Amino acid sequence: MGEWISIRRNPLIPARAWKNYLQHSFQWRMFNNGCRPPSSAMSNYLDRIGAGLIVDDAAPFNFDFLPPELVMRDEELAKFATMMSAVVSQSGSSTAIVTGFVGTGKTALVMRFCEDVSRRFRDRRKIRSVVVNCRNASTKPEVLRNIVQFLDPRHPDRGLGSGEMLSSVRKMLRFSGEHLIIVLDEVDHLLRRSGDDILYKLLRIDEGHKDHGTLSLILISQEQTLDFLEDAVISRFGRTNQLRLKRYDEAGLMAIARQRAGLGLVDGSYDDGILRLVAQAAADISDARVVIELLEGAAKRAELAGRSVIEPKDVQAVSNLQPTHLEGIEVDDLPPHCMMVLLAVCRRLKTVNEIATGDVDSIYKVICEEFGVGAKGHTTLWKHLKRLEDSGILVARSSTISHGRGRTQFFSMPDALPTNIEGRLETLIPARLRR
Repeated sequence: MGEWISIRRNPLIPARAWKNYLQHSFQWRMFNNGCRPPSSAMSNYLDRIGAGLIVDDAAPFNFDFLPPELVMRDEELAKFATMMSAVVSQSGSSTAIVTGFVGTGKTALVMRFCEDVSRRFRDRRKIRSVVVNCRNASTKPEVLRNIVQFLDPRHPDRGLGSGEMLSSVRKMLRFSGEHLIIVLDEVDHLLRRSGDDILYKLLRIDEGHKDHGTLSLILISQEQTLDFLEDAVISRFGRTNQLRLKRYDEAGLMAIARQRAGLGLVDGSYDDGILRLVAQAAADISDARVVIELLEGAAKRAELAGRSVIEPKDVQAVSNLQPTHLEGIEVDDLPPHCMMVLLAVCRRLKTVNEIATGDVDSIYKVICEEFGVGAKGHTTLWKHLKRLEDSGILVARSSTISHGRGRTQFFSMPDALPTNIEGRLETLIPARLRR
């Protein structure tokens, strides 16, 4: 058996500090051949979790997080508020359908409205909202059970028929004096499996009663929801109460990245160049969730490396893992000088977010000297850059030169690691030049 060894405290170190030092730095383990400290990799691998080098608050990177303001959706929110305007009157109710591609902010827009209208008009009417995800609750009883449990968690949810649960919903709302906004998210799953009977029943919940305005109904779907509905249900929703959200453009995606970075990252741990790179990486599919995921992934990668600042390689690395982006960059069939132009871009993008056309030209000429060939002119250089942009390898943006009247192009590579492409090119170029 091994024996514990004693370590005499340095008298210059306070007793409490010495104790912490022993506990955290020398957590001795017993081995058959005696005592020895554990591997630093084993004992310290958790140290950087929650260290706060870059990520100050993880909540804004959660897909369920509702930001205080929606980015670039003011016009859509105004239209939606007009559709739902009846909810603020004592006996009014509204219906609306919100559609759009994944990552366009459909659920966030609806929830932002529900929270805002409830707070703004709380002196006029008690308004509550419940969101039912129909991917998880895709049958009529499951949807009603979610609504009943939201209104009263102690209410029995077993052994009751749909009609009894509908009656319970109405009784609870009448007793509380509340108006309930029911949001059926991903409603196409419910409609495919169970049809639209539950929508018809919810919309008729006040029939036969003296008072009205018990609830409002909002449907959210990626698809054209009216295609799933019967005429009787469509007539109650109305064909004009639809709002389709367009995809975010690159400016919108960058605005989302800036908002989430401001809410969740340490000041000074990123700059606009990093945010632009994130937006460019997500621009192919225009998905706001990809922007959020890439930004968080880049921040965590930098933290893991012990850095307090996100670098371009962090964004490029996590972007390269996205299955929705390019699986690989095909450079083998490029002409030799196009390869050298791309190599010039790669060498600079290892340390910066983007490179200007003039810098590409300067580095390209140095690379030509490196390989012992003459450099092509500016027109040919521009054609190669355009080819790389058209192929999706580079992303270009135009900007005014800070010290002049003209404009220049800036190039970035959000979907690949420049270091990886650089290594491939340095192998390919000599072989291509020998042909």
